[in-house]
Amino acid sequence: MLYIYTKTENALVQRICFNLDENIQKLPENILWIDLLHPSIAEITFIANKFDLEFPTKEESQEIELSAKYWEDNATITINAHFLIRDYKHNENKANPNNLSTEIVTFTTAKNILFTIRYSEFNTFEEIQARILASPKNFEDGYDIIDKMFEVRVEKDADLLEWVDKEARRLRISVLEKKDEYSYDAMLKDISGLQELNMRVRDSLFDKRRAMTSLLKSDKIDKDIKQNLTIVLKDLNSLVEFSVSQLNILDNIQTILTSQVNIEQNKIIKLFTVATVAMMPPTLIGTIYGMNFKFMPELDLHYAYPIVLFIMVVSIILPVAFFKKKGWL
Repeated sequence: MLYIYTKTENALVQRICFNLDENIQKLPENILWIDLLHPSIAEITFIANKFDLEFPTKEESQEIELSAKYWEDNATITINAHFLIRDYKHNENKANPNNLSTEIVTFTTAKNILFTIRYSEFNTFEEIQARILASPKNFEDGYDIIDKMFEVRVEKDADLLEWVDKEARRLRISVLEKKDEYSYDAMLKDISGLQELNMRVRDSLFDKRRAMTSLLKSDKIDKDIKQNLTIVLKDLNSLVEFSVSQLNILDNIQTILTSQVNIEQNKIIKLFTVATVAMMPPTLIGTIYGMNFKFMPELDLHYAYPIVLFIMVVSIILPVAFFKKKGWL
């Protein structure tokens, strides 16, 4: 599907849903942005031929080399950017990195027109589209749209990091207070999920920083856009630092949780050790009087059995009392 945004004579922006079959080779004038959503090969080929462009394939846009992320020639700029999307509807209160998906969006500029190729719907695009229609004067060409696109995307990543920070604080309180509704396994799973989510956001920020840094070096970008991109880049760098600090906080929570698990295990081991030591004297006594010797004088005593039982009970009490006195219990 092709969505075309055009400038009208009264400085407004009009959105046109362009059907290739019905409008073959008939494009409107004063185009500001052409958004290719789930495009077919025929639609990509049509736009490429019309504007003498060469779009990367879906496989090429997913390559990790820097040259595959950003390239520029005399007429065009092409950017393959990561868009990190979190599904808030599914298991919202849990740190599940599987709720995230990373999608590649291709941005190409030519003749001051922005071309975007995407295979998923994003809230960022919906927000930008609403801004364009509401404030068309703020969008003179495709570079203005790219500028706002990165600005909104950084804000979305900031929201994800704020959510990570909120969940990390909740987990830390749960670990310190040892809340009964949390098991150690669930806590470790949540911590691991937050760490994975945080690293994904950080990778997304790194990807945007590379693209924005390259844009700032381009002579096709005007002064105002460069100035705004510089401000957004500063915010992005602060988010990267915040992400690193969040990783340290999550590592600290994991260390505290691991220490608590070790303490609980030591308590259990200590309890079994005390029980073992306390049972050794009566075991020894029972072993002695369980021997099958013919001459054992104590066996002929009338009260031998209760006396031995009493000695065995005392032999248990004495080690336990000693351990308590030493503070080992």
